[in-house]
Amino acid sequence: MAKEERNYNRRYAREYNIFRTMFYYLMIFVLVKPYMDKYYNYTITGRENLPKHKKANKLIYAGNHVSELDPPILTFAVMRPIAYMAKKELFEKSEKRSWLVKRLGAFAVDRAKPEIATFKTVRDILKTHWSLGVFPQGGTKPYGKLNDLKKGFVVIAKKAEADIIPVAIDGWDGYPDKNQKKPIQKKDIRIHICKPISYKLDEDEIMYLWSKEISEHANYTEIMPKPEKMKTAEEAVTAG
Repeated sequence: MAKEERNYNRRYAREYNIFRTMFYYLMIFVLVKPYMDKYYNYTITGRENLPKHKKANKLIYAGNHVSELDPPILTFAVMRPIAYMAKKELFEKSEKRSWLVKRLGAFAVDRAKPEIATFKTVRDILKTHWSLGVFPQGGTKPYGKLNDLKKGFVVIAKKAEADIIPVAIDGWDGYPDKNQKKPIQKKDIRIHICKPISYKLDEDEIMYLWSKEISEHANYTEIMPKPEKMKTAEEAVTAG
């Protein structure tokens, strides 16, 4: 009898153990960093905005989505283990990246039909020392515009009681040409880690603040309308 293929929409806290964490950091330093050093002139700012308290892992990193390199770029910027929500197609046997995606702790999401398993997986991940990674645009979109944002990341943040850290990828100008002759002409890219947005704010406020941070730090031309009534930072902390 053929072994039933696992559904990776449901993952458990025990999967995010020290061994997966070690493998995760190994990939950062063996694959991601050398790649970034070779093909990009990169600047990372805002690391002082990363919380340093004991529950700093209970965070959702949310970036603009300009390429398939965004997850490793975001992870490289914050240098923390992050489990990403990924489209279910990436977990199919025919997908070349499937092996690595699974072992880096990502979990499958059906964009057209959200499942209870997604919320259970998020809950389990945030019980560990790992954080959650999402891209509110739902898929890769042309650089410079924030349109058709998905509200799911806000719903997840509120249910999980996890603050959101926007991460802006600025200056994206396409993938590097790996066939170019030496010396390699590196592409410029800037990554900015923004201040956390409280999950206690209203949904529209969170959406607005996220889009505002991305627009300001990635030089996007669009921003969501500001809600008529915005809580102050102090009110956000005490909001129920």
